[in-house]
Amino acid sequence: MSFRYRDGALCVEDVPLDRIAEAVGTPVYVYSTAVMSERYRAYERVLAPLGVGICYALKANSNQAVIATFAGLGAGADVVSLGEMRRALAAGVPPERIVFSGVGKTRAEMAAALDAGIHQLNVESLGELRALQQVAAGMDRVATAVIRVNPDVDAHTHAKITTGRKENKFGIDIDRTPEIFAEAAAMAHVDLRGIAVHIGSQLIDLAPYRAAYAKLAEMVSTLRAAGHTVDRLDLGGGVGIRYHENDQAPDLEAYAGIVAETVGALDCALMVEPGRSLIGEAGVLLAEVVYLKRGASRQFLVLDAGMNDLLRPALYDAWHDLVPLREPASGGALTAYDVVGPICETGDTFARQRPLPTLAPGDRVAFLSAGAYGAVMASTYNSRPQPAEVLVRGSDFAIVRNRPTLQEMIDADRLPPWLAGA
Repeated sequence: MSFRYRDGALCVEDVPLDRIAEAVGTPVYVYSTAVMSERYRAYERVLAPLGVGICYALKANSNQAVIATFAGLGAGADVVSLGEMRRALAAGVPPERIVFSGVGKTRAEMAAALDAGIHQLNVESLGELRALQQVAAGMDRVATAVIRVNPDVDAHTHAKITTGRKENKFGIDIDRTPEIFAEAAAMAHVDLRGIAVHIGSQLIDLAPYRAAYAKLAEMVSTLRAAGHTVDRLDLGGGVGIRYHENDQAPDLEAYAGIVAETVGALDCALMVEPGRSLIGEAGVLLAEVVYLKRGASRQFLVLDAGMNDLLRPALYDAWHDLVPLREPASGGALTAYDVVGPICETGDTFARQRPLPTLAPGDRVAFLSAGAYGAVMASTYNSRPQPAEVLVRGSDFAIVRNRPTLQEMIDADRLPPWLAGA
């Protein structure tokens, strides 16, 4: 365990988190290199024998130090915007290991991807396929692509992160795949090589993967029977992680078994795009107690971190375990708190009636499993600076994204000429 109490202090690897909070201030995100490496190697151990490539999904956390860490381990990158592609390239991900996904790629993004020489574009609509043909023709290039299909499989996860149902905006109805391939076959500047699927995030139950991959295998047979070349399969995101003490993260060997059973014998190049399961448990958000406030029916624990720093609880009603940085006494009394932030929104609530060790102003706490969809979704709402980010390796730590100053935030705005003298 890279996050553990040692001599009464919660540590990440060999660094007490209180030391980071003292040096950098709170709120601050802290990431463990050891956890990132362990999670990547765990995927690699079970998937490399099957020939499955691993592309880190930048949408989970696009800090340059995080991307560079995974690139150094051998990961490719799954990107969904021009900005993410530029970040991946800048962090050292080879272009031939970059996959460009996303439902709304612009022509400018397509052109940039082709110019960079990335591995493939995952096309999500017939309109996008036709646009790609036009862009590639204008550049006198041949674009390598796969079609992202929507298999209408329920991932049994939160509605806002489910992506594989018919009512979701992602992908093309899987039954339309043959007609898409038939049209692409007449395109001189698109080389359509395979199929992609992504059914959702935070999957704890592996059964939906089995169902989706079985549909992929059946469609590969159909397409090949029609004379189309299908030699690439993009299997989408990875497995879920533990947020709540009652959560049981899926076994990666069981997941690999499903891959082998359903698509392993199709003679296709395979890839998977985990994000949350690589970085989620590698990160924590540190915050400090500002006030204890007793309401008419409950106690509020007011932190200096708000929904602008960690949006998931407000957006998804997501659970994050919350622990003090100083180890509480074993068997000590617990107090039920509503854990809230300073944002002027009732939704700025992290937990309701959460039993926690008794805390006081000045005490510091850590939100666990906050490495994914934490800092990357942070904002400056209420003109609050976004949190700093820190990377730890062994006994060393470094700031990998500064907290902007208030003056820097103000200077990012511009007054029009008629207000310049105000």
